[in-house]
Amino acid sequence: MKSGHILLLTAVLGSINAVAAELTPNLPPTEIVARVLRANPTVQAAAGQVRVEEANRSRLEAGPYEWNLRLAAHQRRVYPSGSPDERYNEWNAQLERPLRLPGKSSADAELGALGVTIAETGQGDALHEASRALLKYWFAWLKESAAATQWNEQISLLERQAKAVQRRQQLGDAARLEAVQAEAALAQADAQLAQATARQNTASEDLRRRFPGLPLNEPGSIAEPPAIAGNEREWLEAILEHSHELGMARSEARRAQVAAGRAGNDRLPDPTVGVQMSRERGGEEQVFGAYIAIPLPGGARSAVAGAALAEADVAHRREAAALQKITAEAAGLYHSANAARASWNLSRSAADRLQRAAEMTARAYQLGEGSLNDLLAARRLANEAQLAAKLAQLDALELRYRLLLDAHQLWEFD
Repeated sequence: MKSGHILLLTAVLGSINAVAAELTPNLPPTEIVARVLRANPTVQAAAGQVRVEEANRSRLEAGPYEWNLRLAAHQRRVYPSGSPDERYNEWNAQLERPLRLPGKSSADAELGALGVTIAETGQGDALHEASRALLKYWFAWLKESAAATQWNEQISLLERQAKAVQRRQQLGDAARLEAVQAEAALAQADAQLAQATARQNTASEDLRRRFPGLPLNEPGSIAEPPAIAGNEREWLEAILEHSHELGMARSEARRAQVAAGRAGNDRLPDPTVGVQMSRERGGEEQVFGAYIAIPLPGGARSAVAGAALAEADVAHRREAAALQKITAEAAGLYHSANAARASWNLSRSAADRLQRAAEMTARAYQLGEGSLNDLLAARRLANEAQLAAKLAQLDALELRYRLLLDAHQLWEFD
């Protein structure tokens, strides 16, 4: 009975993984991506910054208002006329503490909370940027792998062609020139394959070192990128709603505004209150008292408040600049994703036509109605068109995933 449950659970998990793979074809498994991204040093550093800001929040909430104990001892000497000198051991003690005026405590608490919010948003931004980088280097590797695969297929085709020409030459049905042409075409393809393989190895090594633990399994096929659903306005709203960069800019602007208000409050200095006790004339006199100390503000406090107001204005302008930048990038990404899919459709159509042309040229050559040079040229054009179509297909798929990623509809880990 238990083994039956295990088999059922395995089947269910397998079906879930299959559905996830269908939703994100040509991407590594989501659970592995999550583990790799969370282990990224930049993401871990951002997580550490959250802990820093949490401690900073506690510091701001507590404030630099601490009890201060002052102790002093001295000796009094009295010289009365006509009498011996008198000496007295005396001491005094003071206990004092600055008081935070009303309004400053809530501002400090808000500044600390905003610092934590910014750090948490920064952690999400680091995770998002790491996801972007993974997507970029992953598709760079896929493109180089596709190029290497395409040249392997071309070499297999040219090898069969070279053997056929050799047989025809042995039968006296082909000139020596055709054999040389077939061998030259094969050598050129070998050179192209060597370059493609080198680029593939470089891309895989780069990806492996940037994201350790990511399995590099070449896909059996390239998925067809579906059409982008929704209009530009909907995608812009989704991207702006989930933009960490914009969220950080807004929080920074809010923090600068609160800091300006806090600096304005500091124009009125915090008083210090205390109590004191002293023992004088060897204990003949006991003195108890209380006091308050109020700093007299100068021009420095006004200058600090003015600078804080200027910084708040700068932060708000940076927020506007961030909104403008992200809106432009999101609109460009949306249009690029749509254009890439249209370009892939055109490239695929051209590749299909050139492939049929190459097949027709091959049949004509077999029937003795064409030259080998025409056949090699037709196959070279068909190969280049097929490679261009594959790369265009991967471009369209990458841009679609990038659009989903920026709208937080792909790899939502934060």
